[in-house]
Parts: sequence; C-alpha cells; structure tokens
Amino acid sequence: MCGIAGILAFDGAATGEEVRAAMAASLDRRGPDSGGVWQDEYVTLIFRRLAVIDLAGGGQPMVAEEDGRVLAVLNYTGEVFNFAELRDDLRRRGHRFRTRSDTEVVLRAYLEWGAACAERLVGMFAFAVWDARTRELLLIRDRFGIYPLYYHRTPHGVIFGSEPKAVLAHPDVPAVVDLDGLREVLSFAPMPGRGVYRDVPEVEPGQIVRFGVGGMTATRYWRLTARPHTDDLPATVARVRELLEDSVAGQLVSDVPICVQLSGGLDSSVVAALAARALRERDGSTLRTFSIDFEGHVQRFRAGEMYGDPDAPYVAEMVRRLGSDHTEVVVGSGDLLDERVRAGVVRALDMPAPAGEMYTSLYLLSEHIRGHSTVTMTGDAADELFGGYRWFHEGWYRDRDAFPWLAASHRMEMLTGLLHRDLVADLGLEEHQRDHYHAALAEVPRLPGETGLDRRIREITYLNLTRYLRVILDRKDRMGMASALEGRVPFLDHRLVEYVFNVPWAMRSFDGREKSLLRAAARDLLPEAVLRRTKAPFPSTQDPAYARGLRARLAAILDDDRSPVRPLLDLRRAEAVLHTPDHGARSGVTRLSLDLAVQLDHWLTGNAVELVR
Repeated sequence: MCGIAGILAFDGAATGEEVRAAMAASLDRRGPDSGGVWQDEYVTLIFRRLAVIDLAGGGQPMVAEEDGRVLAVLNYTGEVFNFAELRDDLRRRGHRFRTRSDTEVVLRAYLEWGAACAERLVGMFAFAVWDARTRELLLIRDRFGIYPLYYHRTPHGVIFGSEPKAVLAHPDVPAVVDLDGLREVLSFAPMPGRGVYRDVPEVEPGQIVRFGVGGMTATRYWRLTARPHTDDLPATVARVRELLEDSVAGQLVSDVPICVQLSGGLDSSVVAALAARALRERDGSTLRTFSIDFEGHVQRFRAGEMYGDPDAPYVAEMVRRLGSDHTEVVVGSGDLLDERVRAGVVRALDMPAPAGEMYTSLYLLSEHIRGHSTVTMTGDAADELFGGYRWFHEGWYRDRDAFPWLAASHRMEMLTGLLHRDLVADLGLEEHQRDHYHAALAEVPRLPGETGLDRRIREITYLNLTRYLRVILDRKDRMGMASALEGRVPFLDHRLVEYVFNVPWAMRSFDGREKSLLRAAARDLLPEAVLRRTKAPFPSTQDPAYARGLRARLAAILDDDRSPVRPLLDLRRAEAVLHTPDHGARSGVTRLSLDLAVQLDHWLTGNAVELVR
C-alpha cells in the first residue's frame, strides 16, 4: 500500500510548496519509505511509498515518455497480482520495461488499453492517471473498494487523495460534516460513493471517474452479475478450492516479510493453511502468524448471543497444525483506553470508529505486526461471500424489510443512546436506512424467474458485498495503514466472488451449516475442531474495567463546558450512566454509546471539524 494525492487545475493555478507538503505529510503513514511529486502546467501528483515489490524500482509518480514527450503519468497505490502475466502480454505487444514493479505494468497497460486496462487487473488498487495527450485525469478504484480514494471537485478541476485527510489538507477544502455525514458515521450500511465530509465523496468500487476540460464523467467497469450455475456439488467444491489456492498463492508475492492474521476461525485458518502450504512448496519457508487476545479473556469469558467461545484455544490448535512462527499479542483495558491509541484510531479513520474497541484492538495488533512484517493477509469477506452470518440462515433476520445486520445488532440504537434526542430526530436514521435499503435492492442482479429463498439470498449476498463489507474493509485499511501495514484479502479475488455469488443457496448451505461450501473446500486443511467451530465475530473485551474507563472519560467531557461534543449529548442520560452504571441496560445506553461519545470528543477536538446541522 501507498498513499496518493493530487490537484488538477485547468485554470493553470500553480500548487505551492506548502500545500504539496501538507498533502504529502497527511499520508506519511501510508508511505513511510519514500515520496515524490510531479507537476506540469495543469496537474500536481503527490506520492508516498510503502515499498513492497521491486524495492529499488517502482518509484512514483511514474512517467511514460516518447521522444521526450510526456504521454501519461501514473500515481498508483495497490497490488496487481497478475502483473507478471500482463507484463509478458505487453512485451509481446512491443512494450519495454525498466523495472520489475507492478506499477510500470499498470502504466503500460493504460497506454495499451486506456481506461479499459482496469478490467484486466486482478488485485486491489486505486490510481490516478494524467493523460497528457488528452489533458484528462482519471481516477480508478478496484472492484470492491479495498483501497480508498476520495476527491473534491473545484471550479477548474479536482483535488484527490487516498484518505479524506489528504484532500482536507488543501486550504480550499473545509472539514465540514453535515447531517448526511453524521449518518455515514453512524451507519453500518455506507452509501457507495458517499463520504463523511461535505463535498468529499469516494470513487465508488469498480468505477472510473474522468476529469477533463469539459467536466466530470463517471462510468463502471465492473459490477456483480447473475449467471446460471451449471456445476454439480463436487465440481463446485473443487472449483472453489482451485480458485482459493490460486488467490492465496498469487497474493503471497512480496519482496518484504508477509504474514497471516489468525483468529482460529474458519476463514483466517483457511488462508493460513493455504499460505503455509504454498510457502513450503515455493521455497520451504515457514509462515508467520499473529493473533490478538485480551488480558484474562479466557478466564473471564462468558458465552453470549454473538460469542460462543474464545479464540485462543482454536488459534493454538491451528498453530500446532501449521507449525507456523506464531505471536500472540495480548492487550489490556489500559491499552484500549490509552489516549494516544484512541486519538490514533480517530486520526486514521478521519471519523469516530463505529465499533469501539474492535478498531482499537486492531490498531494495536497492526502496530505490533508492523514490527515484524510489512504485509498481512486476512480472512475478511468470507462471511459476506459464503454466508457466514446469522442473517443468511435465520428467517427472523433474513426476511426483514431492512438491512438484516442492522436488525440483528440493533446497531443504530446501540450507537445513538447518548446522543441528544433532538439530534437523533434530525438524523432520521430509520427513514434514511429504509430509503437506502430499497435503493440498494433495486441494484441487485437477478436471474429470470428467480424466486423464493434463492432470490432473497442473492439479495442478502449482494447487500453484504456492496454495503456491509465496506465497514470491514475500511477498518482493515485504516487501522493497518496507521502503522504502514498492507492488508491483503484473498477472498476478494473477483473471479472467486463472481463464481460463488452465482452458486445456489442449496449448495452453499448443503450440510445445514454456515459456510458449508467453504468448509467442504478446506476439509483436508484444518483440524476437526476448527472445521466444526461456529462463526465468531472479531473479539471484544469482557473486562468491566474498560467500561469504567469510558465512564471516567465521559465524566471529564461533562465537566468541561468547552467540550465540542457536549452539545451533542443527552446530558440527563449521560449523568444517569455516570451515577448508576447499570442504568444503560434500562435506557438504551450501551458501551458502544459511551465509546462513540468519547471518540466524538477526540474527533471534534483534534481535527478542526465543523458540524453543520
């Protein structure tokens, strides 16, 4: 991963050194190894590099020239895993290469195929191309939005960057958050393209946005499609295994240390097992794995609706099976409450985290991993693709006329419990989510005559892959890149997703369990205990000291008349929580509400954000 930013100004207004430096500095954690700037009459391209492939080459912005004339300039972040095959193809077409980097392959692919080159890329990426021949700037993002890319339109062009902070570093872009932005902060179903900051949207996944002298146009180069599935069950299982093996092996390409985040669940265990096997076959090396746990978690653990058992015993089982070089990172409530860490989480996200210590613990885990590895692989996206969540299986959730994960978690009520009732009313979250849900349903591709359960599962799979997954990917990206740790997602190889998306539900759940197809494809790879384990979400601490620490921070906010978050809170509820700790269970106030209030304070205090209602 790297960080990119840039400015297009068709009025010829030059970008000053101070502005360039501020935009570059905002992305220093995404690219600590080196940087670069390229500028001409109209465009300024800014780059921060995290060197992963071809450490000596691959510097950017990368320029393609012919007889001293600039053809195109690339500002690229990401990994294209089929770059070797593309390079061979491009060489046959007459292209010559100066480096071993995938960056040069993307630049040459653009010269050969134009914007359509994106259709040929297998990987995770976000890039800008300045085509000097047509005086056009293109912003292109991978199919699932694994890599972020934001922009702000100006009267004469555009300002763009890998994260909102890069765009907001430009003095002409104010950090304004209105009700629409707050809805995105509180949403577990982000609207594609919608950003938190006013007039700073995202390039949508699978989208190409062009800026020329005539204005802006946006097109899609990829979207999920519905196709008949003709393979029987044994062939389907075999094909899933083949696609997974290919994806994991392809994503092991790296000139720096690589590892796997291991939770002891099915998804990360499959990735770890395939990676360990591929490394042994390639060069005999041993896989490095990392896991996270909380101090006293196994002893304190109590099973509940979401958590059936702790991760640690299953992690240990997988480590024995793999023979991996394993590190368990143990954090305590003091670590989760540390002001440096919490402020770092908010800075990395450019907004409050909607799931509390799930972000903070991942931030801490990423910091530790970065001391040993530059690249990590995760099991993210398997639940969305293979049907791991309860809302795929339980009719009460599945058949709701709403995003099923919101019904499953009551997330909106859990987050807004401490917010002022007038603000909650102004936000109108239920109506907002209802309208967004029906708009999302209208996008779902369908087979002619598809009805009943198959139709509904296709809808839920699509909603998970295009809405819920955005939350997971943003968390992975921002928490990892806060420590310059690149995260790879083998389950999001688009060839695997396109195949599984069209497998009938009867096959995806053939043994009556969640992720039946994935279990069958990985049956020979994993210990029986891991194969049988039920779905468990990212771990959460059960230490009561954590909630006590949040209440203490809330008390400090309430005592500070200058606190910018104080006017947003329901002070009566907040005082009740402080004086009667169990009051939350009766009032709708939860630990998530406490966490959000504290993070709002970090956000509004440390980032000069202007809230407009």
